Parts: sequence; structure tokens; C-alpha cells
Amino acid sequence: MKSIPKPAPVQGDMDWFVDARFGMFIHWGLYALPARHEWIMQREEIPVEEYEKYFKFFHPDLFDPKAWARMAREAGMKYLVITSKHHEGFCLFDSQFTDYKATNTPCGKDLIKEVVDAFRAEGLRVGFYYSLIDWHHPEFPIDAMHAMRNHPDATKLNESRDMAKYREYMKNQVRELLTNYGHIDIMWFDFSYPGARLHELGGKGKDDWGSEEILALVRELQPHAIVDNRLDLPPEKADIHTPEQFQPREWVTVDGKPVYWETCQTFSGSWGYHRDESTWKSPEQLIRMLIDSVSCGGNLLMNVGPTARGLFDPRARDALAVYRDWMAVHSRSIYGCTQSAFSPPEHCRLTQNGDRLYVHIYAWPFRHLHLDGMAGKVEYAQLLHDASEVFFKEDADTARNTLTLELPVEKPGVVVPVVELFLK
Repeated sequence: MKSIPKPAPVQGDMDWFVDARFGMFIHWGLYALPARHEWIMQREEIPVEEYEKYFKFFHPDLFDPKAWARMAREAGMKYLVITSKHHEGFCLFDSQFTDYKATNTPCGKDLIKEVVDAFRAEGLRVGFYYSLIDWHHPEFPIDAMHAMRNHPDATKLNESRDMAKYREYMKNQVRELLTNYGHIDIMWFDFSYPGARLHELGGKGKDDWGSEEILALVRELQPHAIVDNRLDLPPEKADIHTPEQFQPREWVTVDGKPVYWETCQTFSGSWGYHRDESTWKSPEQLIRMLIDSVSCGGNLLMNVGPTARGLFDPRARDALAVYRDWMAVHSRSIYGCTQSAFSPPEHCRLTQNGDRLYVHIYAWPFRHLHLDGMAGKVEYAQLLHDASEVFFKEDADTARNTLTLELPVEKPGVVVPVVELFLK
């Protein structure tokens, strides 16, 4: 048996987080109108005045946060992280420090408030994504990743921009988010790039953001809140580490030490709504990403990008339904579970919660599944989706000490079958 990693204590409240294991990310903003990637302003180098048309016509008339929250709960998600402001600078919340917000569009609503109220009513915890970057703000200096990075007068334009004023703007908005919406469970900042270089332009990091002051503000106003690792601060100052669009194969470590972690992923290749994007993940990929995360001691934060009318599009609803149907009968192999000390058989993953060991079977074998080192350790076995008994044999007289499960020839009608083992 192997030892289970134990992360060092952090300030944020991790008890609920490691029990929940599964959350919903929502990327929503003006980029839903062009519907061709949330970085469109930067990718296509669209000037602020041209991007203004999306602000003028932002009117999600079919927005129903209660439906969003219900779908998240039914999918088995336990918490929400939503973009209060993305890199384009547009705010979904009613900030008193900008006019560039949802309440000044035809929408006319504080969308964050409505989402927060709806998700809390469904029993989910709530977190805010807040972009450190702002391609719209007039005081945000043009840098190597800015939408105006290739403007011939970028350096000259920067002479009239004051990062100190932008830092104050950020602090004021973070204070609003942490004081106007009740108990906030997560502050998810995004992101730092101190090493970026283009032409004579550089990147931005902790000193540019005033990261120490931002973190201190969170700790002061909501000391229980979980803070991510994207403020460019020493790793021990973060509560969670956040691999993006990457699926770890083992417990995430920093400088050789295990940390609390959460991988953020998308249903397709875009975070914001992308009408023509076609690399949508299969049901098997979706379920395996959740299992793989928990089997390595981490969480999965799965993203939805609503349309400009405020709907989860049919492809997103179908993906959520995959989780809904699987989690309806397999959630106890996820909630409260973590990496197991036992080694999985080939094409399987293990999760464990106390004396319950869960064998997630990715490739259905013919009749027998062999678990080395498990003979004499199991009291009872069953398929989790229907609690039907699984017989087993034990061979404790060999070096492998094998327990062999006797499985039905036909794979059960679930995306990934799970055998629940009750340990002695």
C-alpha cells in the first residue's frame, strides 16, 4: 500500500471543498454575442470603441438563473464559480466604480446577484472569478498580452496610463464582491504573466496587481474564503492550485509537496459560448475527467458558457445530462472520496472514502477483474449503480495476494461502471 499525500494546512475552509469534489464554472460576458471565443477582443485586436457594439446589444432576455442552478445541482455539482469580470473588463455585477456593467446594458440587471441567489437556493456554494486583466479600462497599461499590443503607438499611449489607479480600481471592486453578496466561498483570480514579452512590452505580476494587498483584503473580509494560485505570490499563500485544460495523473505537488488542487476544464475548446466550436467531449471523457480528478485527490471545476440570450445551449445541456445520469447512482464514489492507498487494476481508477473502496472500470473485462494485494481485505462487493452483488474469489497463497471479482459478461448500461468494495 502507498501513503496518501497530506497537504499542509491553509487558511481557506477546505473541509467542504474536498468533500464536494465537483463544481460548475460559468464564463459569461459580452463575448457571448460574437460567439467565437472569450478572448476575441485580444485575438482579433478589436479596439474598445468597436467592441462597444456588444455592450450596446447585450440583452439576455431568456436568462433564467434558477434553471442554471437546477441543472448544476442535478448534475451533481456542489459549488459555483462565475466570472464577475473577465479580461474584456465588462462586469456582470453592479459596481459603483464603472459604467461598464450589466446594469447599463439593455439587460439592466445585476446578473451576479440573481445568479448567487439562485444557486444558493439550490444548496450550492458560491465563488467569484475576477480577472486581474482589463483590456477596456483606460488606466490599464498596454502589455504583451493586451488587445492593443500591436498598436504602433502602444508605448506612447502607455504614458498616460496609471497602473496605480487601476490597482485601486481592482481593490475597490474586490471589496464590493466580498461585501455586497454575503458569504463567499471562493475568490478565483486570473491571471499573472510576469515573463511575457512582445516588442518592447512586458507582462504583469504581483507588484503590478498589488497582490499582497488584494490577498490581505480577502483574508480580512472573508477569512474562510478559498483563494487560488494566480496572483503570482509564493505558492504557500494560495489555498488551491489550478491546472487548466490539463488532467493530472497523480496528486499535484509544488516543490515536491502535495497541495489542494482543482483542475478547470471545458465541455469544448472554449470557455465562453462559441457557436462554431466542434471539439465537444464525449460522455466517457466527461465522466473520466471527474473520476481521474478525485482518484488523484483533486476537484473538477467544469465550465459552461451561456449564450447571449442567457441559455445553456443544447450541447451544454446534453453534457450536463451525462453528469446528471451518472452521478444520480454513482455520487458516493465521488463525494468525500480521495486517492486510495491501493493500486488500481489495469484500465481502472480507485477512489476511497473510509472503508468504502470504489473501482471505476474504464475497459469492461470478460468476466473477471483481478485486484492484486486485496485478498482478505474485502467483506462485500456490489455494483454501485444498482447494488447488485458481485461475487469474488481470493488467492492469498500467492505473492500477488489477488482478489478476483466475478463480473457479468455484459457491461452495465452506465458510462463508467463502478464496483463498491466494503473493506474489512
